[in-house]
Amino acid sequence: MNRTESIKVTLLISTYNWKEALSLCLKAVTMQTRMPDEIVIADDGSSNDTREVIDHFRQRCQVPVIHCWQEDKGFRKTRILNYAISQSTGDYIIQIDGDIIIDHHFIADHLNQMRPHTFLRGSRAGLPEVFTRQVLADGQIDFTVFSRHLHNRFNAVRSRILAFFLCRRSNDVRHVKGCNTSFWREDFVAVNGYNNDLSGWGHEDIELAARLYNNGTQLRIVKSLAIGYHLYHKFYSRDKEAGNLASYEEVIKQKIRYCNNGYKEAVQEVEKDGKVWR
Repeated sequence: MNRTESIKVTLLISTYNWKEALSLCLKAVTMQTRMPDEIVIADDGSSNDTREVIDHFRQRCQVPVIHCWQEDKGFRKTRILNYAISQSTGDYIIQIDGDIIIDHHFIADHLNQMRPHTFLRGSRAGLPEVFTRQVLADGQIDFTVFSRHLHNRFNAVRSRILAFFLCRRSNDVRHVKGCNTSFWREDFVAVNGYNNDLSGWGHEDIELAARLYNNGTQLRIVKSLAIGYHLYHKFYSRDKEAGNLASYEEVIKQKIRYCNNGYKEAVQEVEKDGKVWR
Protein backbone atom coordinates (compact mmCIF):
# COMPACT_ATOMS: atom_id res chain seq x y z
CA MET A 1 0.00 0.00 0.00
CA ASN A 2 1.20 3.50 -0.85
CA ARG A 3 2.04 5.38 2.36
CA THR A 4 -0.48 8.11 1.52
CA GLU A 5 -3.41 5.72 1.05
CA SER A 6 -3.72 5.05 4.77
CA ILE A 7 -3.94 8.78 5.59
CA LYS A 8 -7.42 10.29 5.75
CA VAL A 9 -7.28 13.59 3.89
CA THR A 10 -9.57 16.61 4.21
CA LEU A 11 -9.69 19.25 1.49
CA LEU A 12 -10.66 22.52 3.20
CA ILE A 13 -12.04 25.29 0.96
CA SER A 14 -12.81 28.80 2.20
CA THR A 15 -15.40 30.86 0.32
CA TYR A 16 -17.46 34.04 0.44
CA ASN A 17 -20.10 35.12 -2.10
CA TRP A 18 -18.40 34.14 -5.34
CA LYS A 19 -20.38 31.17 -6.60
CA GLU A 20 -18.91 31.30 -10.12
CA ALA A 21 -15.36 30.88 -8.85
CA LEU A 22 -16.39 28.23 -6.34
CA SER A 23 -18.10 26.24 -9.09
CA LEU A 24 -14.86 26.09 -11.07
CA CYS A 25 -12.86 25.32 -7.95
CA LEU A 26 -15.12 22.35 -7.17
CA LYS A 27 -15.09 21.21 -10.80
CA ALA A 28 -11.29 20.99 -10.66
CA VAL A 29 -11.52 18.95 -7.46
CA THR A 30 -13.51 16.26 -9.28
CA MET A 31 -10.63 15.85 -11.77
CA GLN A 32 -7.99 14.93 -9.19
CA THR A 33 -5.79 11.89 -9.69
CA ARG A 34 -6.15 11.31 -5.95
CA MET A 35 -9.42 12.50 -4.46
CA PRO A 36 -9.54 13.76 -0.87
CA ASP A 37 -11.50 11.60 1.54
CA GLU A 38 -13.82 14.50 2.31
CA ILE A 39 -14.37 18.12 1.31
CA VAL A 40 -15.18 20.73 3.96
CA ILE A 41 -16.26 24.20 2.84
CA ALA A 42 -15.75 27.09 5.28
CA ASP A 43 -18.30 29.72 4.26
CA ASP A 44 -17.99 33.17 5.85
CA GLY A 45 -21.61 34.20 5.33
CA SER A 46 -22.40 33.70 1.64
CA SER A 47 -25.95 34.07 0.34
CA ASN A 48 -28.19 31.16 -0.65
CA ASP A 49 -26.92 30.91 -4.21
CA THR A 50 -23.60 29.64 -2.88
CA ARG A 51 -25.44 27.04 -0.84
CA GLU A 52 -27.26 25.92 -3.99
CA VAL A 53 -23.95 25.48 -5.82
CA ILE A 54 -22.62 23.34 -2.97
CA ASP A 55 -25.79 21.27 -2.68
CA HIS A 56 -25.72 20.55 -6.42
CA PHE A 57 -22.05 19.58 -6.23
CA ARG A 58 -22.70 17.31 -3.25
CA GLN A 59 -25.19 15.26 -5.27
CA ARG A 60 -22.59 14.29 -7.85
CA CYS A 61 -19.44 14.17 -5.73
CA GLN A 62 -18.02 10.78 -4.83
CA VAL A 63 -16.78 11.86 -1.39
CA PRO A 64 -18.63 13.51 1.54
CA VAL A 65 -19.09 17.28 1.28
CA ILE A 66 -19.63 19.30 4.47
CA HIS A 67 -20.75 22.93 4.23
CA CYS A 68 -20.02 25.04 7.33
CA TRP A 69 -21.63 28.48 7.22
CA GLN A 70 -21.81 31.42 9.61
CA GLU A 71 -23.68 34.71 9.55
CA ASP A 72 -22.15 37.54 7.56
CA LYS A 73 -20.85 39.87 10.27
CA GLY A 74 -17.82 41.11 8.40
CA PHE A 75 -14.60 39.29 7.56
CA ARG A 76 -14.40 36.45 10.11
CA LYS A 77 -12.48 33.91 8.09
CA THR A 78 -10.43 32.59 11.00
CA ARG A 79 -13.53 31.72 13.02
CA ILE A 80 -15.23 29.71 10.27
CA LEU A 81 -11.98 27.98 9.32
CA ASN A 82 -11.54 26.87 12.91
CA TYR A 83 -15.10 25.60 13.11
CA ALA A 84 -14.88 23.85 9.74
CA ILE A 85 -11.74 22.01 10.81
CA SER A 86 -13.54 20.91 13.98
CA GLN A 87 -16.19 19.31 11.75
CA SER A 88 -13.66 17.50 9.58
CA THR A 89 -12.32 14.02 10.22
CA GLY A 90 -9.07 14.02 8.27
CA ASP A 91 -5.65 13.37 9.78
CA TYR A 92 -4.15 15.68 7.17
CA ILE A 93 -5.71 18.92 5.93
CA ILE A 94 -5.06 20.54 2.55
CA GLN A 95 -6.37 24.11 2.49
CA ILE A 96 -7.27 26.26 -0.51
CA ASP A 97 -9.49 29.26 -1.24
CA GLY A 98 -12.61 29.01 -3.36
CA ASP A 99 -11.01 31.14 -6.07
CA ILE A 100 -8.18 28.66 -6.68
CA ILE A 101 -8.29 26.23 -9.61
CA ILE A 102 -6.10 23.29 -8.66
CA ASP A 103 -3.95 21.23 -11.00
CA HIS A 104 -5.13 17.64 -11.57
CA HIS A 105 -2.28 16.30 -9.42
CA PHE A 106 -2.72 18.84 -6.62
CA ILE A 107 -3.91 16.50 -3.85
CA ALA A 108 -1.43 13.78 -4.81
CA ASP A 109 1.44 16.27 -4.88
CA HIS A 110 0.66 17.58 -1.40
CA LEU A 111 0.50 14.04 -0.05
CA ASN A 112 3.74 13.00 -1.75
CA GLN A 113 5.51 15.98 -0.18
CA MET A 114 4.05 15.67 3.33
CA ARG A 115 6.42 14.84 6.17
CA PRO A 116 5.82 14.22 9.90
CA HIS A 117 5.27 17.46 11.86
CA THR A 118 5.72 19.52 8.70
CA PHE A 119 3.41 21.99 6.98
CA LEU A 120 3.63 22.83 3.29
CA ARG A 121 3.39 25.89 1.11
CA GLY A 122 2.45 25.01 -2.47
CA SER A 123 2.97 26.87 -5.75
CA ARG A 124 0.60 29.52 -7.08
CA ALA A 125 0.27 31.18 -10.48
CA GLY A 126 -2.10 34.08 -11.11
CA LEU A 127 -4.68 34.68 -13.81
CA PRO A 128 -5.10 38.34 -14.84
CA GLU A 129 -8.45 40.14 -14.82
CA VAL A 130 -9.45 39.79 -18.48
CA PHE A 131 -8.36 36.15 -18.66
CA THR A 132 -10.25 35.41 -15.43
CA ARG A 133 -13.49 36.76 -16.94
CA GLN A 134 -13.00 34.51 -19.96
CA VAL A 135 -12.22 31.47 -17.80
CA LEU A 136 -15.36 32.00 -15.72
CA ALA A 137 -17.49 32.37 -18.85
CA ASP A 138 -16.03 29.26 -20.51
CA GLY A 139 -15.81 27.06 -17.42
CA GLN A 140 -12.14 26.40 -18.10
CA ILE A 141 -10.11 24.46 -15.52
CA ASP A 142 -7.15 23.21 -17.57
CA PHE A 143 -4.04 25.36 -17.37
CA THR A 144 -0.34 24.81 -17.96
CA VAL A 145 2.83 26.86 -17.93
CA PHE A 146 2.02 27.72 -21.57
CA SER A 147 -1.38 29.24 -20.76
CA ARG A 148 -1.43 32.84 -21.86
CA HIS A 149 -1.06 35.89 -19.65
CA LEU A 150 -0.14 33.98 -16.47
CA HIS A 151 1.41 35.87 -13.59
CA ASN A 152 4.33 34.10 -11.85
CA ARG A 153 4.53 31.74 -14.80
CA PHE A 154 7.45 29.73 -13.39
CA ASN A 155 5.14 28.63 -10.56
CA ALA A 156 3.04 26.80 -13.17
CA VAL A 157 5.91 24.49 -14.18
CA ARG A 158 5.13 21.01 -12.90
CA SER A 159 8.21 18.81 -12.95
CA ARG A 160 9.25 16.07 -10.56
CA ILE A 161 12.87 16.58 -11.60
CA LEU A 162 12.81 20.31 -10.80
CA ALA A 163 10.89 19.61 -7.60
CA PHE A 164 13.63 17.26 -6.43
CA PHE A 165 16.03 20.22 -6.42
CA LEU A 166 13.64 23.03 -5.50
CA CYS A 167 11.48 21.62 -2.69
CA ARG A 168 13.15 22.43 0.60
CA ARG A 169 12.80 23.23 4.26
CA SER A 170 12.58 26.88 5.19
CA ASN A 171 12.36 29.08 8.27
CA ASP A 172 10.73 31.94 6.33
CA VAL A 173 7.01 31.78 7.09
CA ARG A 174 6.25 35.22 5.62
CA HIS A 175 5.20 33.81 2.25
CA VAL A 176 2.90 31.04 3.47
CA LYS A 177 -0.50 31.42 1.81
CA GLY A 178 -3.71 29.96 3.18
CA CYS A 179 -4.92 29.52 -0.41
CA ASN A 180 -2.39 26.70 -0.92
CA THR A 181 -1.12 25.07 2.23
CA SER A 182 -1.39 21.78 4.11
CA PHE A 183 -0.77 20.59 7.65
CA TRP A 184 -1.44 17.82 10.15
CA ARG A 185 -4.56 18.22 12.27
CA GLU A 186 -2.64 17.42 15.47
CA ASP A 187 -0.09 20.17 14.75
CA PHE A 188 -2.90 22.67 14.06
CA VAL A 189 -4.75 21.81 17.28
CA ALA A 190 -1.52 21.95 19.30
CA VAL A 191 -1.17 25.71 18.62
CA ASN A 192 -4.96 26.29 18.94
CA GLY A 193 -5.49 26.90 15.25
CA TYR A 194 -6.23 30.23 13.65
CA ASN A 195 -6.32 33.34 15.82
CA ASN A 196 -9.91 34.64 15.98
CA ASP A 197 -8.65 38.06 17.07
CA LEU A 198 -7.40 38.57 13.51
CA SER A 199 -10.60 39.80 11.90
CA GLY A 200 -10.55 41.51 8.54
CA TRP A 201 -8.24 40.73 5.64
CA GLY A 202 -4.62 39.88 6.05
CA HIS A 203 -1.87 37.79 7.60
CA GLU A 204 -3.92 35.22 9.49
CA ASP A 205 -2.07 32.55 7.52
CA ILE A 206 1.45 33.71 8.38
CA GLU A 207 0.49 34.29 12.02
CA LEU A 208 -0.60 30.65 12.23
CA ALA A 209 2.50 29.55 10.31
CA ALA A 210 4.75 31.40 12.74
CA ARG A 211 3.17 29.68 15.75
CA LEU A 212 3.42 26.30 14.06
CA TYR A 213 7.10 26.93 13.40
CA ASN A 214 7.70 28.16 16.96
CA ASN A 215 6.11 24.94 18.20
CA GLY A 216 8.61 22.81 16.31
CA THR A 217 6.60 22.11 13.15
CA GLN A 218 8.82 22.43 10.09
CA LEU A 219 7.93 24.44 6.99
CA ARG A 220 8.49 22.84 3.60
CA ILE A 221 8.39 24.97 0.44
CA VAL A 222 6.97 22.99 -2.49
CA LYS A 223 7.99 24.17 -5.95
CA SER A 224 7.06 22.69 -9.34
CA LEU A 225 4.34 20.61 -7.66
CA ALA A 226 1.00 21.27 -5.88
CA ILE A 227 0.10 24.05 -8.32
CA GLY A 228 -2.92 26.29 -7.88
CA TYR A 229 -4.16 28.92 -10.33
CA HIS A 230 -5.53 32.02 -8.61
CA LEU A 231 -8.46 33.81 -10.25
CA TYR A 232 -8.21 37.58 -10.30
CA HIS A 233 -10.41 39.54 -7.89
CA LYS A 234 -10.42 43.04 -6.47
CA PHE A 235 -8.79 43.56 -3.10
CA TYR A 236 -10.83 43.24 0.06
CA SER A 237 -10.84 46.13 2.52
CA ARG A 238 -7.47 46.22 4.26
CA ASP A 239 -8.40 48.40 7.21
CA LYS A 240 -7.39 45.67 9.68
CA GLU A 241 -4.15 44.69 7.93
CA ALA A 242 -1.79 46.75 10.11
CA GLY A 243 -3.16 45.27 13.32
CA ASN A 244 -3.02 41.73 11.96
CA LEU A 245 0.56 42.25 10.82
CA ALA A 246 1.47 43.56 14.28
CA SER A 247 0.06 40.35 15.79
CA TYR A 248 2.26 38.28 13.47
CA GLU A 249 5.32 40.35 14.38
CA GLU A 250 4.58 39.84 18.08
CA VAL A 251 4.45 36.08 17.53
CA ILE A 252 7.87 36.24 15.91
CA LYS A 253 9.36 38.52 18.54
CA GLN A 254 8.00 36.66 21.58
CA LYS A 255 8.21 33.19 20.00
CA ILE A 256 4.53 32.62 20.79
CA ARG A 257 3.26 29.12 20.09
CA TYR A 258 -0.36 29.19 21.30
CA CYS A 259 -3.15 31.72 20.79
CA ASN A 260 -5.72 32.28 23.52
CA ASN A 261 -8.65 32.87 21.17
CA GLY A 262 -8.44 30.20 18.52
CA TYR A 263 -9.70 26.79 17.53
CA LYS A 264 -11.16 25.70 20.87
CA GLU A 265 -12.79 29.06 21.55
CA ALA A 266 -14.34 29.23 18.06
CA VAL A 267 -15.97 25.84 18.52
CA GLN A 268 -17.29 26.80 21.97
CA GLU A 269 -18.65 30.12 20.68
CA VAL A 270 -20.36 28.55 17.70
CA GLU A 271 -21.97 25.82 19.80
CA LYS A 272 -23.17 28.48 22.27
CA ASP A 273 -24.74 30.95 19.84
CA GLY A 274 -25.95 28.31 17.38
CA LYS A 275 -25.77 30.73 14.45
CA VAL A 276 -23.98 28.38 12.14
CA TRP A 277 -25.10 25.38 10.17
CA ARG A 278 -23.47 22.50 8.40
